[in-house]
Amino acid sequence: MVNGKRRGRFFIGGLVTALVLLGVGVYWFQPWKLWQDDRVDEALPTAPKPAPSASAPPSGGAAPAAPTLRTVARGDLISHEHATTGTAKLIRLADGSHTLRLEDLDTSNGPDLRVWLTDAPVKEGTAGWRVFDDGRHVSLGKLKGNKGDQNYEVPADLDLSEYSSVTIWCDRFDVSFGAAELTRA
Repeated sequence: MVNGKRRGRFFIGGLVTALVLLGVGVYWFQPWKLWQDDRVDEALPTAPKPAPSASAPPSGGAAPAAPTLRTVARGDLISHEHATTGTAKLIRLADGSHTLRLEDLDTSNGPDLRVWLTDAPVKEGTAGWRVFDDGRHVSLGKLKGNKGDQNYEVPADLDLSEYSSVTIWCDRFDVSFGAAELTRA
């Protein structure tokens, strides 16, 4: 009878341990996200127009042309850990600030996805999956959605000449879902 009680306790202990590990695994991997799509369709960003200066033309005079958005760098996303397509554009706004725009993004959803500007070269295949956290990188925030068009504000004090690529980075597993080499326009 003692062996039966001992086996019962061992079985219950093993069952509790398995349930705890299953719960932790489900939280960590969040497998349901593989079947969920988050679509985000943001308009192109705009910046406030500069305030009129004292040298503004009098009423009826020709006003200077308003500055427009300008793409300063762009690149096509390639797949890494997950199939990823779309275009990354670094856009200079009328006020001089910059935004990273992801257009026609299509990738898998996942836990803790971030958008990073990096100094790493974009490599195809598994060789490129883990290179982006080796050097300089800056997070522009959480990925807003795994599909669609979206904008990410670039910090004003960032020296953009030091960053040559963008990655959709899974911070939880330290792996790139996809990346683009930014070519200056």
